[in-house]
Amino acid sequence: MPIVPPGCRLPFQIPPVKPSVPIPSIELDILADLAREAGAAILRYFRQDFVVDRKDDNSPVTEADRAADTIIAAGLRKLTPDIPVITEEEVADGVAPTVVGTRFWLVDPLDGTHEFIHGRDEFTVNIALIDAGEPVIGIVYLPVQDQLYTGRTPGAAALSEAGSPPRPIEARQAPAGGLSVVASRSHAKMDELKAFLADMNVLEFLAAGSSLKFCLIAEGKADFYPRLGTTMEWDTAAADAVLRAAGGHVRTLDGAPLTYGKPDFRNPHFTASGRDS
Repeated sequence: MPIVPPGCRLPFQIPPVKPSVPIPSIELDILADLAREAGAAILRYFRQDFVVDRKDDNSPVTEADRAADTIIAAGLRKLTPDIPVITEEEVADGVAPTVVGTRFWLVDPLDGTHEFIHGRDEFTVNIALIDAGEPVIGIVYLPVQDQLYTGRTPGAAALSEAGSPPRPIEARQAPAGGLSVVASRSHAKMDELKAFLADMNVLEFLAAGSSLKFCLIAEGKADFYPRLGTTMEWDTAAADAVLRAAGGHVRTLDGAPLTYGKPDFRNPHFTASGRDS
């Protein structure tokens, strides 16, 4: 069974009951514009002098994280005032709704802060809508490359590059020649990872930062991403929605779908993969 690291419990839990109210008809273009606005705010700090603070868990946070967080939180609350918004930086500051239903926004305004701090371009803006524990809408934006991944379940994932019209993307089945395994550029423990993959037919390893790892699988450029360390739900939700919409899967180590709305927002260990054979 996967191990959920201990953490600070927030004062609510998402009921695992599917609501009867339909998911609102939210235009992905509106969310894309919000992600791009946040991305533009982040780029004003990129490869510049900025202050790096430390949160209570010792993870880094910058002015860029906070600027993007403010933009997205305000935009979502204006767009859907009846849907609670949970963002990484607000939770870190002790701000979180005390009552949340089965549907809420989950935001990581700058995923890949380590990449950002070191001047690498593989950081993303992540916006997800969670419904009864499932990520049903996901926006993943790479500001430097101006690449925007979108996903709305079931079965509608797309990629827009440099402002081009979105084109559909699909996860692939694992090729017979071997798996392309993607691993974290900043957090991978290669000895542990190789032990986990010892019985698999691995063709190559690809390194990537942030939630881009899920998106490479959604786009059919990689096949498998095992995460054997701590992640939070806002780290994964948006890209999980994109991958599911592209036909892929995110599962815990016991094979169950990864769910959202856990009391402390911590994910168990998981794997992300393409289409089942």
